[in-house]
Parts: sequence; structure tokens; C-alpha cells
Amino acid sequence: MLDINFIKENVDLVKKVCIDKKVFVDVDRLVALNLEIVKYRQEIDVLNAERNKLTISIGGVKPTEEQLKTAKELKEKIATFAGGANLDSLEAEYKILMEQLPNIPTTDTPVGIDESENQVLSKWGEIKTFDFKPREHWEIADKLHLLDTERATKVSGSRFVYLRGDLVLLQYALIQQAMRILTNKDALAKIIAEFGLSVSDKPFTPIIPPVIVKAEVMQRMARLEPKEERYHIEQDDLYLVGSAEHTLGPTYMDETLITEELPIRLVGVSSAFRREAGSYGKDTKGMIRLHQFEKCEMESFSLPDASLQEHLLFSAIQETLMRTLNIPYQVILKCTGDMGTPNARAADIEAWFPGQNKYRETHTADYMTDFQARRLKTKIKFADGKTIFAHMNDGTAFAGRTIAAIIENYQQEDGSVIIPEVLREYFGGREKISVV
Repeated sequence: MLDINFIKENVDLVKKVCIDKKVFVDVDRLVALNLEIVKYRQEIDVLNAERNKLTISIGGVKPTEEQLKTAKELKEKIATFAGGANLDSLEAEYKILMEQLPNIPTTDTPVGIDESENQVLSKWGEIKTFDFKPREHWEIADKLHLLDTERATKVSGSRFVYLRGDLVLLQYALIQQAMRILTNKDALAKIIAEFGLSVSDKPFTPIIPPVIVKAEVMQRMARLEPKEERYHIEQDDLYLVGSAEHTLGPTYMDETLITEELPIRLVGVSSAFRREAGSYGKDTKGMIRLHQFEKCEMESFSLPDASLQEHLLFSAIQETLMRTLNIPYQVILKCTGDMGTPNARAADIEAWFPGQNKYRETHTADYMTDFQARRLKTKIKFADGKTIFAHMNDGTAFAGRTIAAIIENYQQEDGSVIIPEVLREYFGGREKISVV
């Protein structure tokens, strides 16, 4: 949510951002509503002051008929201003419009319609040349009896899979690798130095968060829409999370943090649930567009002057994690038409998939400024008593697509898959995944 004073002072900018992000909000109506609401509240304040003055003048004595009449009239006027069409409906409309407004993108965010206008910031790694035609991950995993789509479809429907055997070990090896780096102060300090950042080296706290979230909390996170992408438990008006971010972000909802606590960094592991509405016919095989997958997610709360560096740290961590796997990737700065409504900046990592002969998104880092915290009422208190809204960041550490990238990049002609060296300790030192 944006500050209304900022909106009134930057109407043209806000209108442009709405166009750039393909969000249709009547900004002029929003500003007009605010002025009307302020006027009504001022009238109510005046009437309340008059009623208080009358109450004091009456004191403990019996009021006169004139005083009783005046008190009744004041009460009725206050009720008229505070209820009905005069204020309640105005505030309801105002709230809807405020919650529809998108965040203001950073100045380096490219303006574009869709993902075709995203900007490649950098590339890393050497794309391997194979002596054979590389296969897609689903085909390799199927022959290794590690991915069972047929039985999962029979049990749960399309876009579900059973992960089996070494694929399960690989999933948890990736989580362990992420935790080993994110919870280690020295490892973070090394990343900060390597990428030339100016940010704290405070480690992340591991979290296993709930995977169910209240509808009103998802709304306050600005993540309820598009609803068609969410799994909804109608009986209880609850939603299954699409990422651990959805329950990590509201951790300090309606709370005030102190500066000494910051930054607060959390890394959560949970299942993620996505309906993948609108993706009919796309990536129907394998692990790219599943309804359920495991995800390791980063979240942080920081001061405003540190939050952009915090965002860059998240991207640097993602790059480091991919480098430990020695998987080629490119870093993408998403354009206005492809980024989320609450994002001020969004950077993706796209890993190289040789079986598909293209880069595919495996990580995303979202810079939110105070947009979510303002909705969540997550504040920071300074020593002098001043309070501001916290700044928030979230980003992928590892998700299911990383497994697919490993399978495709480490595949062998005989159908086996080499285990990345950094993960072999989680396999008892074994170097290869092959048919038993």
C-alpha cells in the first residue's frame, strides 16, 4: 500500500505506474475520496468538540430542555456523518482503491509489456557441449524410476508427481546446502565481500512455517490476487500458500520491531501449492509447473536505507547457490509488465536447461520497500520513539525446478546423472545417480 500523501503529491507518477503495471485504478477518484473523508472527519471532530463542551457545561446538574435538544441534535449529526452513505461507504470504496494500487518501481526497472521485455543483467557459467542429444529432465528421471507422474495423476490429478529415491535425497540435499550457507555468518560475509555489498552479515533463522493462511492475511500481503492461482479452503476461508513467503511475511503483522533487532532474516521450508491456472498445455511433463512442490524461501525485514542492499544480497545468495552447483545461469531484471503488483524491483535467475535448449526461471528476488509492511502494519521504532514502516524482501533459495536443472545439466549418455560435487556428502560420497 502506498502513502496517501505520496499519492496526492505524485498523481501523474502513480497513474503512469498503474499503466506500466497493467493495473487499472481511478487515481483521481481515490484522491477525491480522501478529500471527502478528511472533510467528514473534520466535521465529526467539530461536532464531538461541541458535544464535549456541552457535557462540561452541564456538569452534574440536571440539563435544561434546550440542552437536551442540542445534545440530541449533535448525536444525530455525528451518527449521520459517521455512518450510512456519508462515511462508511466512502471509506469502503477508498480502501478498495488503495489496495488495488501497485508499488512504485525502482528507477532501473525497465518499462515493458511482458517477459519479452525483461533485461538480461549478466550471465555466468559455460554451457556444456554434449556428445549426444541431451534429454529433458522428466525423461531421464522417468527412466531412472525417480519421477512417477502416472500414479500421481491417478491419485491426485494432473501436474502432481511422486518423487522417489535419489530425487528425494537430492531435494533435501539442496535444502541442506541452502541452510548451510544462509545460517553461516562467515559464508554470508564472503558473499557480501565478493559482490561488493554494504549490508549486515547477520545469519538467517531457519523456520518451518504454516502452509495455510487466512484470506485476510493474504490480502494484507497483497498476494491474494490472482485468486484463480490459489487453492482455497472455502469452508474456513483459508488458502494454501504458494510459497513460504506467504506466511513468513506476516510473521510480525501488527507488531513494532526495534532497530537493534534488524535486519531480521528468515529462511523457511515448506510445500508450495499453485493451481497453475491459465497454463493449460504448457510444461505438462516433469517438474516445471507442478501444483505442489517443496520450496526454500528467504524473507527479511530491514531499515529503509538498507533494504535495496538487502535485495541485492538475496540475488547474490541465489547466484552463489547456483555457482556451488556449477549450473550456467543468467540474471534477469523483470520489466513493469512482468513483475508483481507489490514489487518495487524483481530479479530472476534463469538456469540453463540443455534438454530444452533454453534458460528457465528457477529463482526470483522481490524488493517490496514498505509496500507490504504498510498493509501488514509492521513497524520499526527508533530510540527517540519515532516509528516507520519496515522494508521487506523475499526470494527463492531453492525450489523444485533446481532439481530439474541439475538432472539436465549433469545427465550422461547412459541415462545416469552425476551428483554435483558439493552435494555428494549428502549421498554418502556417491558420485552418480543411476538405475539400481
